[in-house]
Amino acid sequence: MNNIPVFCPALTDGSLGDIIYFHSYKKPGLVVDLVQDIRRINLISVKAVNTGMIILGGGVIKHHVCNANLMRNGADYAVYVNTGQEFDGSDAGARPDEAVSWGKIKQSACPVKVYADASLVFPLLVAETFARYHSKFSGAEGKSTSDQLNCTQQQ
Repeated sequence: MNNIPVFCPALTDGSLGDIIYFHSYKKPGLVVDLVQDIRRINLISVKAVNTGMIILGGGVIKHHVCNANLMRNGADYAVYVNTGQEFDGSDAGARPDEAVSWGKIKQSACPVKVYADASLVFPLLVAETFARYHSKFSGAEGKSTSDQLNCTQQQ
């Protein structure tokens, strides 16, 4: 309906990959084209005027989205929401400044990392966004519940 592509770079990892494998024997013909997926997400990124990343969690998906933005010299906006800590060496634990050093986020961007459980915090972020949008375009008085911070205050 909205023509929003969905990518799943880890589709063949784990039990779903096993199911695809077994299915291919029962009913040959299913093709999962990972190369076409990477070409498509990179092309979307390269052709975009601006890009932003909201990354919930980490791992393969975080790496996939960040790499697509590397192809365009970095994302303009980035928000990471996860509980990963830098000391453990995990991809989720890496802060946005690591992605800036690789060119996955632009130097001029103001990335944010929220150290929290995404299933708790993301609905609040979405609600706040809709609250700002509603008050701005509905003519309603009042401000949203959070204050605007400039980039230096966030870091």
